[in-house]
Amino acid sequence: MLTNQHTIKKSVSYSGVGLHTGNKTKITFKPAPIDNGIVFKRVDIPDSPQVLADVDHVLDISRGTTIGIGDVKIHTVEHVLAAISGLEIDNIFCEVDGNEPPVGDGSALPFVEILLKAGLEEQHAAKDILNIDKTIAYSDPEKGIDIVVFPSDEFRITFMVDYKNPALGTQYTSMYSLHEEFATEFAAARTFCFLHEVEELWKAGLIKGGALDNAVVIIDREMDDAELTELRKLFGIGEKVTLSPNGILNGKELRYPNEPVRHKALDLIGDLALLGVPLKAHVIAARSGHQANAELVKLIRKEYKKKLIKSKFKAAQTKGVFLDSEAITKILPHRYPFLLVDRIVDLVPQEYVIGIKNVTMNEPFFQGHFPGKPIMPGVLILEAMAQVGGVLLLNEEMDPEKKLVMFTGINNVRFRKPVVPGDTLRFEVEMGSLRRSICKMYGRAFVEDDLVCEAELMAAMLEKE
Repeated sequence: MLTNQHTIKKSVSYSGVGLHTGNKTKITFKPAPIDNGIVFKRVDIPDSPQVLADVDHVLDISRGTTIGIGDVKIHTVEHVLAAISGLEIDNIFCEVDGNEPPVGDGSALPFVEILLKAGLEEQHAAKDILNIDKTIAYSDPEKGIDIVVFPSDEFRITFMVDYKNPALGTQYTSMYSLHEEFATEFAAARTFCFLHEVEELWKAGLIKGGALDNAVVIIDREMDDAELTELRKLFGIGEKVTLSPNGILNGKELRYPNEPVRHKALDLIGDLALLGVPLKAHVIAARSGHQANAELVKLIRKEYKKKLIKSKFKAAQTKGVFLDSEAITKILPHRYPFLLVDRIVDLVPQEYVIGIKNVTMNEPFFQGHFPGKPIMPGVLILEAMAQVGGVLLLNEEMDPEKKLVMFTGINNVRFRKPVVPGDTLRFEVEMGSLRRSICKMYGRAFVEDDLVCEAELMAAMLEKE
């Protein structure tokens, strides 16, 4: 894997028709600066609006990957993304004169060839590589989809599909080195579909640019001559259409014996580019498609954001600790004797946080609450819960030290059991809603497995004066 960031040396273009729209279109690749990422531009629209290629901008994944912002959309970007990611290009502008890149021959090869023609240029900045250090899994039992991501010293893919069709059956492929194998062993694998899907897709307003030279059509049902003639008319095919013995429409030869599963791996590489950072892991997938790939990227992205937070606040790499006490003081303004969070053990941005407060006899409030019967005041349990929630709110701020999180309301408070010296409080706070600077959170406090307090918290983020 290349260790420094890369872009391309010069601008290059590729023209054709869009797979689903059938519109004439052109994509122009241009060099981009360090840390730019993969950015698409709709140059056919005034002001050429830009869309960063990441999972937050995915709008649709039903028959391909569509990204966009509002009404600005770019359809079927997965093959372009696969070519860029497969060649380990980090920073690039993709200017599309239309709402969809050209389909080419249905593979990533045309984009790979044009990008190699432009040449790759090393940039003077290290890649931000996400090293997976724990197993991440996505599963959809109803569709029989399983994807598991394991730690690995290099990016690898293992993919398996099993279709109830003699022309395909069960297929398997592995890629052990993106750098050495992608361009020669995977980029040329073409998209495929089943014969019964063709008419359905056309009636749904899709594959208007589809043709026998940009897709492999698998025969999965019999068609008489009248139906084949209708198929020719439907797609404006001049050549004769035949149901060939090899199970592929018109007897088209495969580029690889297992070309369909290699194309599924290619799609996966393109969808993983939506993570926004190169991945060092072994991805094992069974029967996955764009929707499952996008869900997997969301799971991996959570881990990436967590690593960014730990790096940002220079948290100690201690097992079982996400943010230590020193990192917490970089986020919260509270100090002794009112800092009531000792460590954060887990945090998923904008979702939930888990924090710990060790309750000792040395707490100053035990002197008067109560002499001879020390019990932690309920209001301080709530305060500690709110501080844990404050970490969830403030961790994504560029300058958290310039912000304050203040209570605006507390509802449905319940105290279940007293908290005494020697207890370890575990706070689990979930984000309910976040609108501008106003947040609603749901918090629970536990001592071991016993629920001791729960509440709904409302808070506002304010600028320090």
